[in-house]
Formats: sequence, structure tokens, C-alpha cells
Amino acid sequence: MFNHFLRENKISAAILTIIRLYLGYAWFTAGFHKITGGFDASGFLKGAIAKPVMGPDGNMVYGWYVNFLESFALPNIDVFNFIVPWGETLIGLGLMLGCLTTAAMFFGLVMNFSFFLAGTVSHNPTDIFLGFIILTAGYNAGRYGLDRWVVPFIRKTAKTYVGKDKAKAAA
Repeated sequence: MFNHFLRENKISAAILTIIRLYLGYAWFTAGFHKITGGFDASGFLKGAIAKPVMGPDGNMVYGWYVNFLESFALPNIDVFNFIVPWGETLIGLGLMLGCLTTAAMFFGLVMNFSFFLAGTVSHNPTDIFLGFIILTAGYNAGRYGLDRWVVPFIRKTAKTYVGKDKAKAAA
């Protein structure tokens, strides 16, 4: 019942637009400040490796993620210094414009969980909660945005190419 409300109702589309704009603005400004302010993630990653998230028993909770940061992210810091600010900016832009909203929110959640696993709590739990609402709503979250035109165009284009592939396979 709630899923139907989120995915079909025009009132929920309006509420989702407000949530989408809030999250989009937060993502966009965070990314834009990193792009214009000279972002370097190496200090954050070194801190996340040195002080990992610990459980009540004193053991590392996400040891596998610390290993990922140490063995992949830190050696490839230049890639992450590019991906993080531009990813945040593009996620914010997609959410604010309502363009490819579901994809933007999916990648926003991936980044939220990455920050969360690295030990940054801040507003990540709230963003994750709101992000899952947007993701669950799917197309309706971008109904009052560019998705109104972009998603049907993509569906029509994909259907055309699938039809051509089926015709080639049948021949």
C-alpha cells in the first residue's frame, strides 16, 4: 500500500520533489565546494584506516572495508580525488533537475554507505533513509522534473534497439 502511494500518487510526487531537492542541493554543494576548494581524500582515508569503526567488543566492525581502503583506495587516491567531488556534483545535479533520479540516488546511496563504512556518521543516516524513500519511489520521484521526458525517451530508444536486435536474430 505504501509502495503504491510512493510510486503512483501525485501528492507523493510533490513530497518526493521536496526531498529530492533537499538531497540534491546537499550533494551539489558538497561536490562543488570540493571541486573549487582543492579536494584531497588522502587525509580522510588515512584517518579511516588508522581509526576504523570499532564494535562494543573492541574489534573492527568493517575490517573488509578498511582493507579495501588500504589496498585499493589509498594507492589510487588520484582516481578517488576525481570521482568523489564530480560524483557528488553530478548526483546533486541529477536530483535537483529530476534527471535520471533513480540512478543518481542509487549512486548517492553507494557514496553514503562508503562514507558511513569509513566511520563518518554526520548526516549520512538521514541521507540514507531519505535516499531509500527516493529509490523506492522510482520514476515518481522524478515526475516533476526532467525524468518526465527523459525516461520515456530512454524507454522508447531502448525498445527500438531491442526490436532491431530481435529482428537480426530472427533473420
